[in-house]
Amino acid sequence: MTHVESAQPRGRLKVFLGYASGVGKSFRMFDEGRRRKERGQDVVLGAVQAKLPPEVEPLIGSLEIVPTLSIKGVPVIDVEAILRRRPEICLVDGLAYDNPPGSRNAHRWQDVEELLTAGITVVGSVNLQYIEEQREAVERITGKRVTQTIPRDFLNKADEIVIVDAPSSKASARNTALREMALVFSADVIDAGLQSYLRAHGIDHAWGTNERFLVCLTPRANVDRMIATAHRNAQRFHCDVLAVYVRQPGLSSADQKSLEAGLERARSEGARVEVLEGEDPIETIVKYARSNAVTQIFVGHSTRKDLRTRIFGSPVSRLVRSAHGIDVRVFPH
Repeated sequence: MTHVESAQPRGRLKVFLGYASGVGKSFRMFDEGRRRKERGQDVVLGAVQAKLPPEVEPLIGSLEIVPTLSIKGVPVIDVEAILRRRPEICLVDGLAYDNPPGSRNAHRWQDVEELLTAGITVVGSVNLQYIEEQREAVERITGKRVTQTIPRDFLNKADEIVIVDAPSSKASARNTALREMALVFSADVIDAGLQSYLRAHGIDHAWGTNERFLVCLTPRANVDRMIATAHRNAQRFHCDVLAVYVRQPGLSSADQKSLEAGLERARSEGARVEVLEGEDPIETIVKYARSNAVTQIFVGHSTRKDLRTRIFGSPVSRLVRSAHGIDVRVFPH
């Protein structure tokens, strides 16, 4: 007689997302572990980063630790030991680490995937720059390049993403731009999860056909990312993508070339491209958006602030105010 085991319910994945180093994502993760343990849940610590702030140490001391393996001098999650231990919850700090050759899996996120498949809930942490699809955009803002990343598809499976805010004393133009990116990313992940749920349960989501996206092209906007995001979301919602450029006189040859490349990229992705005329670009864009029933506007935003911007506010701020009722998604460059 063959014994067939029932399918193991998948564990839940909760991720604390930091948009910059030092915002406190590890503290929040370990503090959640402490609170869950105090509520009677079975919690273990599966991996911790080498350098942690002093305030985190007391939290770690209160938790059961499953020691990591040392492979070629690199700490690696002991997946087998955790599976034998079968806790309710496993904390994993630093989801984006790569494992050395000879490890059970090539990447730490793949270790986590095994734990989730086995029904163990994982609470983890990661910084925005370590998400593969966000790496280049963050690098342009911070000037720092990373080599170890996790794929967006893995985070699409997260049941909850918590953006950890920096203290107000650490506020800066750079952090503001990174925070905006993290908010947009988190919203995208939530939307992806919703669409996956609807498909899995055979729920009709034809309501998405009412969506329509408008990409605003400029010579220096992050066109590739805006078009890619709009195209990806349009596939989910089965809706149209429009792309516009408000003609500007006196463009340099370099800017003209960049703009033409952006227009061509938009056309190649199936967007309906139009060049608009208008003395006030913001009014022109909003008027076009309203006349075409646009629900979301994608726009680039420079993180640099000149004197005019400080006095009168940025064009993006004006666009957000003028486009009342239409979502505006900002892509820093």
